[in-house]
Amino acid sequence: MNMNLLFIVAFVTTLNFSCDNSENPDEVSNPETVTNTGEKAAITAVEVSGNEASYTFNVTIKSPDTGCQQYADWWEIVSTEGELIYRRILAHSHVTEQPFARTGGPVMIKKTDEIYIRAHMNTSGYGTAVFKGSVAAGFDETTLDATFAEDLAKTAPLPNDCAF
Repeated sequence: MNMNLLFIVAFVTTLNFSCDNSENPDEVSNPETVTNTGEKAAITAVEVSGNEASYTFNVTIKSPDTGCQQYADWWEIVSTEGELIYRRILAHSHVTEQPFARTGGPVMIKKTDEIYIRAHMNTSGYGTAVFKGSVAAGFDETTLDATFAEDLAKTAPLPNDCAF
């Protein structure tokens, strides 16, 4: 067999099995078909830089990622009234990078606006380990009921798919 053809076959095979071991590729993008372990993602640290109405957030998350079948698919900033302020989509799993940090922004809030920062798993929804506070006063770890503003899980922007 030609070496180039062998390489192409190996590459395509790797792509086909990179996100799951199932025979149905729709299972990767449909978390309802995946066994839900009930494990949740947790925010473990928050750093903020920038200026009022244009902040950049660097959020650290610990999540029980296993690959595309189970991964933290976003972190978000929510008002204390339950309104979505900002969402950072996470395009892939972080199986070997735990905890991991991702930056997002600009976030258009005032330095005194009190907010929640929380993470979401594609299989089990919102975690309860969140950070609460403001840019002016700082952020502290707290617990938030996973059902708080849970309808935001259906609000755009939403992830399209899991890359790996």
